[in-house]
This record gives sequence, structure tokens and C-alpha cells, in this order.
Amino acid sequence: MIQLTGEKVYLRLMTEADTDHIISWRNNPRVRKNFIYQKNFTREGHLDWIKNRVNTGEVIQFIICERESDRPVGSVYFRDISEEHHRAEYGIFIGEDDAVGKGIGSETCRLACDYGFRMAKWHKIILRAFPENKAAIRSYEKAGFEQEAYLKEEVCIDGVYRDVVLMGVLNPDTV
Repeated sequence: MIQLTGEKVYLRLMTEADTDHIISWRNNPRVRKNFIYQKNFTREGHLDWIKNRVNTGEVIQFIICERESDRPVGSVYFRDISEEHHRAEYGIFIGEDDAVGKGIGSETCRLACDYGFRMAKWHKIILRAFPENKAAIRSYEKAGFEQEAYLKEEVCIDGVYRDVVLMGVLNPDTV
């Protein structure tokens, strides 16, 4: 079993038993507003995600747990994994409101990227963020991500076109 450990948190692989947490966290308005996919999460939809994306290796998803209490506080994942191009897309959410602003996201990003570069041997990790999500962008920059593109009116959410920042980080061992 994979477990990645930092000072504040550890990451463990997500299981079906985490479904209620994932649904609650992703339906939290604070979390949902920062995702391109903003529809309500359901048990059926999440179990389908596990069956068709996680169990097939298309997605690797971890649960973020506080070290001191073992309390699950969020999730981090890699999607659109390309073995051909040696890259993946990163995503994270801190679902527990009282866990925000404590450096958990920054530490999680470093741990997850270390996994992607050292264990999965990817050359590049990318992510997408809304430009107004400045705290997240600062966290990504602390982990080494750099803005690669600013995509104007990239997505349409509730009839409103929104810009997206594309960020990337290269594996320091392959550059």
C-alpha cells in the first residue's frame, strides 16, 4: 500500500470507503466553485469514477489525512495519465473548512509531485486553475509550478465564459 508522509499530512490511496467524504467535500460550495466540473457529486457518480477511472489506472487518487489526528481532510489526484508522454494532470481539494490556510495544500502538492516524479517517473505534471483562485496558485508556485498559458474564456459554466490558467512543472531529474 502506498502512503506518502510529510510533516503535517500523509497521503493514502483512496478506497470506496472514502465515498461519503468525497461527496461531502466536492459538494461544499467553497470547493465546488474552484472546479471546472461543478455539478453535484452523487454516490452513483463517484462509484462510477472509481470503477471506470481509478480501477482502470486512468486516475490515481489519494486521501489527505492530518498526521496528528489521522483525520481525512481532502483529496489529491492525477488524471489523464499518459504513459506515452510521461505526464499527468494534478488536482486537489481540501474538503474540511477548518483545514484551509494551514499549509496542507502546499505540502500535499509537494508530496504528490514527488510521487509523480520519483515513483511514476513522469516527466511533467500539469494543472488547470481559475485565475481568481490566487491562494491555490500561490500554493502551486511554492511546489514549483509555473504558468504556461492563460486561456481566455476557456470554459462555460452556468452560461458564463471563464478564463483558465494552465500551469506545469517538470521533473527535475529529467530536465
